[in-house]
Amino acid sequence: MRFALRRAVFYVFTAWAAVTINFFVPRLLPGDPVTALMGRMQGRIDSNAEQSLRVLFGLDQDMSLWDQYVHYWQMLLHGDLGLSFTHFPTPVADIVAQALPWTVGLVGVATIIAFLLGTAVGTGIGWRRGTWADSLLPITTFFSAVPYFWLGLIAIAVFAVNLGWFPSNGSYDRGMVPSLSWEFVGSVIYYGTLPALTIVVSSISGWILGMRNMMVTVSSEDYVTVAHAKGLPARAVVVGYAARNAILPQVSSFALALGFVVGGTLVMEMVFSYQGIGYTLYQAVSTHDYPLMQGCFLVITLSVLVANLVADLAYAALDPRTRQEG
Repeated sequence: MRFALRRAVFYVFTAWAAVTINFFVPRLLPGDPVTALMGRMQGRIDSNAEQSLRVLFGLDQDMSLWDQYVHYWQMLLHGDLGLSFTHFPTPVADIVAQALPWTVGLVGVATIIAFLLGTAVGTGIGWRRGTWADSLLPITTFFSAVPYFWLGLIAIAVFAVNLGWFPSNGSYDRGMVPSLSWEFVGSVIYYGTLPALTIVVSSISGWILGMRNMMVTVSSEDYVTVAHAKGLPARAVVVGYAARNAILPQVSSFALALGFVVGGTLVMEMVFSYQGIGYTLYQAVSTHDYPLMQGCFLVITLSVLVANLVADLAYAALDPRTRQEG
């Protein structure tokens, strides 16, 4: 109980610091949304309309930075993320709610697949160390060192441009109306296959290497030797003794990976023009949309913090030694 309370207090403080940084960073960026909008709409908006736009966006208020900070916290405590400047007067919460399921669905599924496959393959390679299975390690090391956005560009060039098997961008056929029909779901899967495959290939290597190294370490432990001496089947020793203990760091890393599902795909979504939270954040930054930037950053930050907290609690439940008082 004391362990959980200490961790909760730490994460509450971290969340406050993250929200504070989230407030100040957009305001330190050069330019403002009205200037950016005037630049994009040059020739189509009268220059005399600049003051009117500032009034419309609420940027003409003579408020000190501290007053703005207090007002921002008041809005957050009431669940209000403000109105988007770019999509005015659409609430930021609505835009984030529309983009978030696309990222969670694509990257979440890809992360789970990579974790399961990587852990299974790593278990087999680690248990059969010194055999032909070790020849797979250089390949996994290579893919773990290649950035996933680079793999994405290669995948687009090969499978979308040269072979024409998959579309190069988008999240579904724009000629279709979003619905729960099998046709629309099939289009979403078809458009998401290439970016999902990119994520799986680039991340599965890390799971394989991590699990393999832990299996090699655990295999030399006394309790594994005793299990062999008892005459237990090899499958029971691998699953019930070696893999059961070797997977502990993997579980912690998996919880963290789920936290980064929301914010760790900005470049990938830019490469594939996928309408997730990362692509929405990129558009908000390019248009100086402060409320939308803050909303995206807030969701990403909180998801990572919650994932860290879950990882701490899960690891403490699996390994009681981490709960010991210092």
